Amino acid sequence: MNDLFNAAIAAPNLLPTALLIFVMVYWIIVIIGAVDVDAIDIDVDMDTDVDGEISVSWLNNLLSFFNLGQVPFMIFMTFLVVPLWSGSVMTNYYLNNQSLLLGLLILVPLLILSAFIAKVATQPFTKLFNHLENSIDGGERQIGKICTLITSADDARAGQAKVDTGGAPLLLNVITDEGTSMFSGDTAIVLEYLADRNVYLIEPYIA
Repeated sequence: MNDLFNAAIAAPNLLPTALLIFVMVYWIIVIIGAVDVDAIDIDVDMDTDVDGEISVSWLNNLLSFFNLGQVPFMIFMTFLVVPLWSGSVMTNYYLNNQSLLLGLLILVPLLILSAFIAKVATQPFTKLFNHLENSIDGGERQIGKICTLITSADDARAGQAKVDTGGAPLLLNVITDEGTSMFSGDTAIVLEYLADRNVYLIEPYIA
């Protein structure tokens, strides 16, 4: 136990150890009821600037790929930090590394690997949180809401759109009417919830 503690506070492992402590403290606060699970979340502007400013759609697609926005940020963070910390401690131990700089360099591939581990680990939670959202009102609550596409969608292939809630955005799986295609950054209105496919039917919306 002492060896593990010494390894955790060694210079190469200080950053992942700090992240692990942050995650543990957060979940303790959640357990005692001081904050909600989704108290910390991310929100990225999904709109594409018509004046030609750099679009962040690539970032939105990346976040969506890793299930961010579909599950609370701290659930993803937990599944990211645990393998990151474990990998850092073990790698630096076997390399007998005491250098902070080398430890930071080692974190780069470990972070990428941990992100993919977190994606796989959080995949079941995407269905759970989507089901919890829809079970509140059968999906009817989002009808009539304005949403912004973050991935392309048409009548055959479902995409994703965000609905602003004043806090963390709500992500919906969406399809369009036959013959209509919509793309990242487009604005749409939610017409109907198709329970059999667990998707929302949308159409283009112009303010």
